[in-house]
Amino acid sequence: MQPKRIAELLRTLAEDKKAEEIVLLDISKLSSLSHYFLITHGNSDRHVKTIASHLVEEMKQRKMPAWHVEGMQEGKWVLLDFGPVIAHIFYRETREFYGLERLWGEAKKI
Repeated sequence: MQPKRIAELLRTLAEDKKAEEIVLLDISKLSSLSHYFLITHGNSDRHVKTIASHLVEEMKQRKMPAWHVEGMQEGKWVLLDFGPVIAHIFYRETREFYGLERLWGEAKKI
């Protein structure tokens, strides 16, 4: 599956669990790290974990398992690496503090 389609699928899956303020950033011209960032947040650590678990499970069922998962225990900032797309699921205050959208401000929003 093409990176943009993976990013759009992850956005849809996050929407399924009521993720808030979902942003897709095309970072392909700015970094060799990945093609896209999905950035969103939940309103509690439980909400963050629910969103992240849903993405992991649904992608695994589609034969696209996460390459790396970080932060699932704490539920403040969960990073899910799906290769061409990295999903960042934050607790609201953590998202505001780190401001990834500001750090990657040159990236094109999808």
